[in-house]
Amino acid sequence: MASFDTERDTARRIAREAGRLLLEVYATPFFVEHKAGGLGPVTEADTRANELIVTALKRAFPGDGVVAEESDNGADARRFERCWFVDPLDGTQEFVNRNGEFAIHIGLAVGGEATLGVVYRPVGDRLYSGVVGQGGDVEVDGERRPLRVSDVAEPARLRLVVSRSHRSKLTQQVVARLGIERQQESGSVGIKCGLLAEAAADLYLHVSDKSYRWDNCAPEAVLRAAGGILTDLGGAPYRYDGVELQNKRGLLACNAAAFPRVQPVVADFAREAGLLG
Repeated sequence: MASFDTERDTARRIAREAGRLLLEVYATPFFVEHKAGGLGPVTEADTRANELIVTALKRAFPGDGVVAEESDNGADARRFERCWFVDPLDGTQEFVNRNGEFAIHIGLAVGGEATLGVVYRPVGDRLYSGVVGQGGDVEVDGERRPLRVSDVAEPARLRLVVSRSHRSKLTQQVVARLGIERQQESGSVGIKCGLLAEAAADLYLHVSDKSYRWDNCAPEAVLRAAGGILTDLGGAPYRYDGVELQNKRGLLACNAAAFPRVQPVVADFAREAGLLG
């Protein structure tokens, strides 16, 4: 099995460079625009970080494809065996709200499967990285420690991490059915999956079709490297082969111990809500 050491180190370096750029913009009275179709806000931080990351990846790995949120390059995932999926600023609303809960996602899919992931939260200098099948770690203040999801299997004991910006009736239905009492708020898909990967939370649901593969490629790789699971709400894995970029069936992230008991409940409610077709 390939080690992906070069790819991982390069993605870490690029993420930190982009993080410095984000913090520069963060410290200014930046202008906020809104994307068409209700897809949320966008700032110069998104576009500038997007350009930095895409340019650096293409320079480092000229034989790979790159799919990035702020670029018109979705065809690369169909054309290349190895394709990077980039969200230069996941949690733009958190960036706009200035609560620090935003992250950079740099993920590598090989053969259509999430394989390597780097998730970097510039505020607090917290960097998650991992390779599926080879483990992962989180680096804070220059110190690294290994990632491993919790082994909590009883649904009522699970710690749910929920979006600070988006609440849903379906999530509350799942919480009531499973008897979950502990919840915490967080921004960014990557930060939520990072919390699961370091056993600070156990479950995350995104019960909407308004996310894309660049949102979850890197977080999925980090979470799976730590022993966790990320699927759609029906329990099916997502593919990163370019056939579809939108996550039309939502996201379910969970530790492996609880997944068999949580997933059927989530799927039942998602089916009733029409999210599974």
